Amino acid sequence: MDKKNWIIGAVVGAVMGGAIAGGAAVAHHAFAAEFDGKAPVLLRGKVTRVEWINPHAWVHINNTNAQYAEGAWMVEGGTPNTLLRAGIDRNSLKPGTEIVVRGYQSKDKLCKPACKANGRDVTFPDGRKIFMGSSGTGAPKDGADASER
Repeated sequence: MDKKNWIIGAVVGAVMGGAIAGGAAVAHHAFAAEFDGKAPVLLRGKVTRVEWINPHAWVHINNTNAQYAEGAWMVEGGTPNTLLRAGIDRNSLKPGTEIVVRGYQSKDKLCKPACKANGRDVTFPDGRKIFMGSSGTGAPKDGADASER
């Protein structure tokens, strides 16, 4: 490959890489951009599916707590790596697992196709409670994160 073609290839690669990285950066958001710190929720129900994707994992549950909209909820957690370090993995969040999630509802309050919330912690049937958020996102400081104490 001659020098000219190498330079063109390098420039095209850099532009493509920047476009891909830029898309990921736009997709990531601070807590306050999407969620309402004055709208806490306590959801209870069975896991229907889990999306282990970056930049945030999503836990889908069928909420049965009548205090909040019953039915499908999407709960945003930290990155898959953050959840794994906290002790949440594919085996602990299998569909059908009954959980309780404490978190904050989305600002738009829309529930189509599902209601959305940012999860602060999840409680499992055996009583284990695990922090599922990510530090430094702008979420209210409520003591759920050990780094806040």
